[in-house]
Amino acid sequence: MSKRNREAIFRECDCDAVVGEPDHLAIDNRQRAVRLARRPLESFLRRVRDEAGFRSAGVTVCLVSDTEIARLNETFRKKKGPTDVLSFPTVARRRPVRLGSKMVKPGKYLGDIAISPATARRYARKHGRNFSNELQVLILHGVLHLLGYDHESDRGEMDRVERKLRKRLGLA
Repeated sequence: MSKRNREAIFRECDCDAVVGEPDHLAIDNRQRAVRLARRPLESFLRRVRDEAGFRSAGVTVCLVSDTEIARLNETFRKKKGPTDVLSFPTVARRRPVRLGSKMVKPGKYLGDIAISPATARRYARKHGRNFSNELQVLILHGVLHLLGYDHESDRGEMDRVERKLRKRLGLA
């Protein structure tokens, strides 16, 4: 995805984070429906980056309203209604990046992730999970998509990698 397209995505969701900068990690809270602490999520994003082995690559997570994520979901996936997480990788990959591999060059920007905390909170309640952990799982899930994993077509590979990382990160 081109820088122009990424910027259009985040203009669409009214995210004013600096996108596309190498080594940039940010959580930009652009919604008001759900109160949350941004700093622990930024810390968790750094841990995910370290565990997945792309220590100097950039990612932006934009927390958006249900209305915004529903619009993004329809625009980019042609699906109606809100979802919990959407990922917008900078590079379309034929194969996912293996954990700890050198395929992510230092200073590269992986892409952008949009998360709806309101939807995440509903899903957490529905499944009897902790809301904070749910947000962390969504960050991890979004990052794996940025690395090229696709649970809809990879015969369980993304699920295996995600379970392994959840264990390492204390989310098992």
